[in-house]
Amino acid sequence: MERVPLGKTGLEVSRLGVGLAEIGYELSFDEISQAGDLLNAALDAGINFLDTAACYSISEELIGKTVSSRRDEYVLASKAGHITDGYSGEAWSYETVADSVDRSLKRLKTDYLDIVQLHSCGIDVLEKGDCIRALQDAKAAGKIRHVSYSGDNEDAHWAVDSGLFDTLQTSFNLTEQGALATGLLEKAEQRGIGVIVKRPIGGGTWARARRGEETPRGYDNEYLRRAKEMAKEGPLPEEPEDPILLALGFTLQQPEVDVAIVGTKNPSHMASNIRQVEEDLPISNATIEELQRRWEQHSGEWRQLT
Repeated sequence: MERVPLGKTGLEVSRLGVGLAEIGYELSFDEISQAGDLLNAALDAGINFLDTAACYSISEELIGKTVSSRRDEYVLASKAGHITDGYSGEAWSYETVADSVDRSLKRLKTDYLDIVQLHSCGIDVLEKGDCIRALQDAKAAGKIRHVSYSGDNEDAHWAVDSGLFDTLQTSFNLTEQGALATGLLEKAEQRGIGVIVKRPIGGGTWARARRGEETPRGYDNEYLRRAKEMAKEGPLPEEPEDPILLALGFTLQQPEVDVAIVGTKNPSHMASNIRQVEEDLPISNATIEELQRRWEQHSGEWRQLT
């Protein structure tokens, strides 16, 4: 698996990472072997970027129980700020963020976190500064290595402009091109901020749009609506038969993107994603250019989904 620098952090990351919300929300401790199979297979294949969060139910515990013995093989990113798991406090306060970091260290069975991201808080919270100071203090104490932000739209632009964050996690895919259109990705790259992309395949909605299917999941419904609008013009030039390959190629061939995190609880899906990234990319530039043209034509007031 190809690895690239994550901005100016000094970290080298695989182009494909693992998003671990799905295993946290959809697996139980009785299914720990499934989580272990997935994570160990990813590490064995050369993936070295794991993305979790304190608010992803049992995700952190599953990582700690299955691959903490391989800690030196992966870059570990978590998120903090929300009130979760019975914790009493104020979201985004200094104490909440500091306690979240300590709790994550215990759950993940590690002495340090490579990256901790403030997760989708707004400009008003960022300007207040308490949550940022909590992460800066955790870094000074050796608990974390990089202070980071996860979010979209104006909030993400503020985070990049502030100069306070080492990495940015933001939404980007073939139906979610706002980060490119507004200059967010370019600005982050120019400032040496590592770019982590969430939702890089847009929930697989391009395939559903082509088949006339619906989707039951939250933001995927909006992605499906957009995909249907863009797909009305017919097949793309040199379009890959596999719509997941199309989506991965569109995202990973954007030069500002360092790592794209794909979530799954299915080891076979993970294996397919790895094979496509290693063997089937790149896709045609003509395909990518047409997707960009269609998004510009149809997007109107489309914004990044938080």
